[in-house]
Amino acid sequence: MPEDADRITIESITSAHVQRVDRAKYMAMREALLGVLPTEAPGLTVLAAKTALLRVLSEEHFPGGQKAGWWLKAVQLDLEKKGLIRRADGAPVRLYRVQ
Repeated sequence: MPEDADRITIESITSAHVQRVDRAKYMAMREALLGVLPTEAPGLTVLAAKTALLRVLSEEHFPGGQKAGWWLKAVQLDLEKKGLIRRADGAPVRLYRVQ
């Protein structure tokens, strides 16, 4: 799938599905998510990560936190697939950065 400057292809750890999304929004969410996740397990729940990243998320790309939930999940699954973040064992899902 060819990419252009405005789009990026993302994957999911849970399926073979790939999707092309807006590069600027992806990068803004990626930066915010990686910025709030700790580097050690157990990490943060997805809800705690969303609460934390909403404080630092780009208003330009996510005014008032619009669509942040969808983008958080898309970026989370892509970063898990790439091995940049992991889930701690057990429930609920807790995420942390891989150093």
